[in-house]
Amino acid sequence: MALVTIQPTAADKTIANAIACRTTPALEEAARFLTWGADEKIVLALAVGAWLYAARRPTLQPAANHVLLVSLLSSVLPHLLKRAVNQTRPDRLTVEGHWRGVPLSGRSRDAFPSGHAMHMGALASAAGLVAQPQRGIARGLAMVLSVTRIVLLAHWASDVVAGFAVGALLERLIRPMTLGRRQKRSTGEV
Repeated sequence: MALVTIQPTAADKTIANAIACRTTPALEEAARFLTWGADEKIVLALAVGAWLYAARRPTLQPAANHVLLVSLLSSVLPHLLKRAVNQTRPDRLTVEGHWRGVPLSGRSRDAFPSGHAMHMGALASAAGLVAQPQRGIARGLAMVLSVTRIVLLAHWASDVVAGFAVGALLERLIRPMTLGRRQKRSTGEV
């Protein structure tokens, strides 16, 4: 049973209504394809693959261990938060959007927070461990993949922003435990 019910903000409703009125089946199909890049199963599979790749490369092991742990934690945390918070997904509140290709996403009362955005926030934050231009590319991709959740009306914009921020915070809280302060200084991270 949820402890809290969150209502969408006026800005959330405005954004969702604009999407529902202007989307197309082609746009929704593209967003549905892209959103898989932020799905927890894909993120975890890639993190495990990177961890296995790094197993014989001592210089990569600390970063791979960190990314795997952050991916695991950012996969569990949204499920725990969704149990405590009720919020209706925007796709349950539109008829016009469904005519234009908006699919139904997940459980109807599990809008907050966006788990996809939480994974992407954590990985965008972890991208601080790599040099430019890879860092910028990773962060830009993470933002695009997060926005697909808004385009699909699976989440309110505030759910995506909150999920992304919590993911980034989670990664920053875990970093000193997995990488220590030495790793942070040696990358020249910003």
